[in-house]
Amino acid sequence: MDIGRLSVTPAARELIEQLKKAHGPLMFHLSGGCCDGSAPMCFTEGEFKLGAVDEKVGEIVGCGFYMDREQFRRWSHTRFTIDVVPGRGASFSLEAPLNKRFLIRSELCALPGSTAAPS
Repeated sequence: MDIGRLSVTPAARELIEQLKKAHGPLMFHLSGGCCDGSAPMCFTEGEFKLGAVDEKVGEIVGCGFYMDREQFRRWSHTRFTIDVVPGRGASFSLEAPLNKRFLIRSELCALPGSTAAPS
């Protein structure tokens, strides 16, 4: 994933820094569905067992960000902004006990060879 396709809002950055102070190094995994839809989940680094199909697609605030390779292929023309909102998600993500949850805000990027600018 190139540098401009994965970013965080100031609120998400602040929460990630808070979680890093409390839990140490962190990692994120973008869920492919099921319980939390496509929610970025935050874990202590190494706590979430990555599978052979998971790929590191970048870093946010010094934390590895992983997702399923096939899911990334399908979303390869998307910019991801990690944000945080009030409310507990239905996950094991570290922010849940704080009654907050990370989410993805996305927008389509221009397709390779396209002259159209993203809207």
